[in-house]
Parts: sequence; structure tokens; C-alpha cells
Amino acid sequence: MQTHTILVVDDDPHIREVICFALQKASYGFEVAADGKEALDKATLCDPALIVLDIGLPEMDGLEVCKHLRKTSDVPVLFLSARDDEIDRIVGLEIGADDYVTKPFSPRELIARIGAILKRYGAPAPVPEAGGEARLQNGILELVREQRLVQVSDEPVALTAIEFDILAALLSRPKIVFTREQILERAYKDNIHVSDRTIDSHIRNIRAKLGAAGCVDAIETVHGVGFRLGPCHNSHTV
Repeated sequence: MQTHTILVVDDDPHIREVICFALQKASYGFEVAADGKEALDKATLCDPALIVLDIGLPEMDGLEVCKHLRKTSDVPVLFLSARDDEIDRIVGLEIGADDYVTKPFSPRELIARIGAILKRYGAPAPVPEAGGEARLQNGILELVREQRLVQVSDEPVALTAIEFDILAALLSRPKIVFTREQILERAYKDNIHVSDRTIDSHIRNIRAKLGAAGCVDAIETVHGVGFRLGPCHNSHTV
């Protein structure tokens, strides 16, 4: 029996009904909101495990709602959009969304993606690979698997679950260049299809967060191949 509460935010009552029916069948609890302000209020009141958030909301759109949420909360966000617009997708991921589904969507796929996100956030820390370590460190950057903790110079950095898994993969093999396909395999363990551009968006997001904390060279691009761990120097010191 599921115990998670999902907040469904969409101004279309038919879409809300379809999603809530699918959630009910999957034994999830749910709350609903029809606009951005109500979404922020409900997020505070019901402390949801995940928010299904429509981008095309009136007045305050979903991107703005997500920006407000990220000031105080790391709650997982799955965006819905009526357009298969790559700009929306990339911007959404860069401001902290965990996944993205385009309307019209399959309720079964939506439930699968919700389950995958909740599993990444709520499941026990992944078992390290053979020879892997629970605590990974490179320069001023440190990652602790069990606590899902990332620190730069002992200051915590908030990453989404997928961003954490990507960084963990790079830290676990610091001298290896990872292709995008290899990163996909490690970060998306539920065989959900995502594009290479999605991985690039996550990498940019990780770089921005670590850079703001003082580590601007955490991830290097190897053109034509993929990405590898950088030296992780402290950019705040001379």
C-alpha cells in the first residue's frame, strides 16, 4: 500500500481527474490545485512527496511555481506541458524539475515516472559497485551515499536525485570519461527514455550549483565523447 501524497497542479479539471484516477488506482494519496498560488499554499500545507505540475498555468505558470518552491523545498517536481517544446524541457530541468511529461500522456507512463522518482528519493541508498565506497571525495568536493549528501568545502549543496546519481557516477570513477549513454544507464535505472540533451541539462545544473558553492571545475567536457570529473579546486581562494 502506497503512503505518499502527490500534489496535482493543473487548471484543466479533466486532466486533474484523469491523473487523480490513475493515482487512486495505484494507491497513492493526492491533493489538487488549479493555479500557482493554490499550488504553493497546498505544498506548504500537505507536505507532498511529489508535485505533478503543469507548465501552462494561468497568472503564475509552472516554471515560476517551481522557482518559488526551490527557494525553500527540494520536493520532487514532474512537469506537464501541452507542447513538446525542448526549451520548456531544458528550462524546467535547469530550475530544478526531476522529470517532464508531454500532453497528451499515458496515465500508466505518468504513474511509472512518479514511481521512479519516488524510488530515487525514498529508497535506501544504492549499493556501491564492487570496490565502490560509501564516501567519495575529490578536492573540495565530497559525496556521502547513505545520507544522499553533497558538500563543497564542508558546505552542503542541494542536488536533485538524478543530479546526485550522475555526480556519484563521475566521482566513483574519477579518471574515466563517461559517455552520455553510460550516464543514462546509471542515473535512469528504470529504463525510462530521455534524450542526450536532457543529460546535458542535468550536467549544466550540477555545474551551476557546485560553481556557486566555489567549485567551478567539478565536471569537464570531453568533446565528442562525454564528461569526466574535474579537479574540484576552490575558486573562492587565490
